[in-house]
Amino acid sequence: MKLRMTRKPVIPFVTGIPLAIIAIFVVASRWIVPNATRQDIMTGVTSPGTAGHLFGTDQLGRDIGQLAIAGAGSAVLGPIVIALGSMMIGILLGTFAGYIGGWLDLLLSKYADLLLALPTTLVALVVTGLVDGGYWVTVLVLIMLFSPTDIRMVRGSVIAQTGRPYIESAKVLGLGRLRIMFRHILPNVLPVAFSTMLLNVAFALVSMSALSFLGLGVGPGVPDWGRQLSDSRDLLDRNWGSLVLPAMLIIITAAAINLLGDWLQERYEEGSVQR
Repeated sequence: MKLRMTRKPVIPFVTGIPLAIIAIFVVASRWIVPNATRQDIMTGVTSPGTAGHLFGTDQLGRDIGQLAIAGAGSAVLGPIVIALGSMMIGILLGTFAGYIGGWLDLLLSKYADLLLALPTTLVALVVTGLVDGGYWVTVLVLIMLFSPTDIRMVRGSVIAQTGRPYIESAKVLGLGRLRIMFRHILPNVLPVAFSTMLLNVAFALVSMSALSFLGLGVGPGVPDWGRQLSDSRDLLDRNWGSLVLPAMLIIITAAAINLLGDWLQERYEEGSVQR
């Protein structure tokens, strides 16, 4: 047990380094690589390390490394909005369902079951394609498709809190339902909700990248990791960096967020057991 406790703080440090770098790319890419989308048709495709291009260039002569830095914004911002929007829906509906119960709980549970039965990426692909939606339409569709998991998670956590003595005391004091739900129960649910939100960011990152790879979400020419993978499918024999770099960024970012979310959830569960 002692060895386990000494090793666990390593996880935030190890995951924090790549996430901090990605965050810098998201916030400051326009200043770091102001000419990321500049084309040089005469240069064309070059291999990694050629003519000062660390990861080479694509068929339009654009620097792969600069495109990857510029694409961090669209690759990461959307998943963060998806996770936040989904969690807000989950907190609102899950709290009401878990505390009030009855027909409202039944209705929201059936709604969550219906959406959970649908394949998320496939439904997003169909809906976004039918409405000819862009990036933010895709984000809205994924918010709705991710929300059932958060609703069920918050609902279960609220039900676990409802039977505790401090809630019974609040009822005896005559406090209203809304005050009990959002001032007493919700603060005890937020830690696990936050860790779940981090996991949703990782899942949404993969889903958004898959949709971009299939031609939905971001438009042509817009820097994005999934779009880079799609545009570089025919360049593997001439420039392997055009595929490897965006793929590794997606994997590293999703894995780091996932590990950090798992670590936070474990810490919260350990704290709950100790209390």
